[in-house]
Amino acid sequence: MKIGFIGLGNMAEAIIGGMLGKGAVCAADIQGSCRTEETALRMAQRYGITAGTDNRKTAAEADYLFLAVKPIFFPEVIAQIREAVSEETVIISIAAGKTMDWIESAFEKKIRLVRCMPNTPALVGAGCTAFCANDSISQAEKSQVARWLGSFGTVSEVPERLMDTVVGVSGSSPAYVFLFIEAMADEAVAEGMPRRQAYEMAAQAVLGSARMVLETGKHPGELKDMMCTPGQTTIEAVKVLKKKGMRGAVMDAMAACIRKSREL
Repeated sequence: MKIGFIGLGNMAEAIIGGMLGKGAVCAADIQGSCRTEETALRMAQRYGITAGTDNRKTAAEADYLFLAVKPIFFPEVIAQIREAVSEETVIISIAAGKTMDWIESAFEKKIRLVRCMPNTPALVGAGCTAFCANDSISQAEKSQVARWLGSFGTVSEVPERLMDTVVGVSGSSPAYVFLFIEAMADEAVAEGMPRRQAYEMAAQAVLGSARMVLETGKHPGELKDMMCTPGQTTIEAVKVLKKKGMRGAVMDAMAACIRKSREL
């Protein structure tokens, strides 16, 4: 089985690294292509895969083909590979905003298609990926793709109508969390804490809080209430966050993100 990647940027590298790290595939099974010889050489040396700059060759030889370029480049890349893709090739898109109907229309023929949305924590093996597939994909093929996507974090199948929501709640949301960590660290620094220590403590608090939600099964509001001892420090902070509209600001930011995904 040959697995192709068109585009060898951060997300492609996260997927390749996860698949190889979990032993899901062998390096000899992977062939990639990208714009520059420099990137191709770096990926070949780092992971032992075959890499070059010929998108048509990658597309023609792949049994499963990841389209790992930015959405803006999809028309150009699909035009390059349209005739090279076999009717048996399973195409896997990681582009935000590009629906399965749009992608199939761009190929100008019926294709076997999976659409997925990973996020950047995949780079450290802690990704969250959602996927959907068209009716040409078998259950066995969906299971195969899900195993690969699960090699660098969690994976869930969703209906395509929710894919733009996935962009808001997991695809783009690490940026919201980074902003929150940075803000907490900034105030700690203002109070005299060294910045490196402030980042470590803020990040660990976020990591631990996320694990509590996932591992206890408790509602986030219940976990928050458990911390809010009457008349003490945490409820004072929560009161300020509510007064400043934190919940509404986050919801508005997600709505803007989802809306933009639909416009791409």
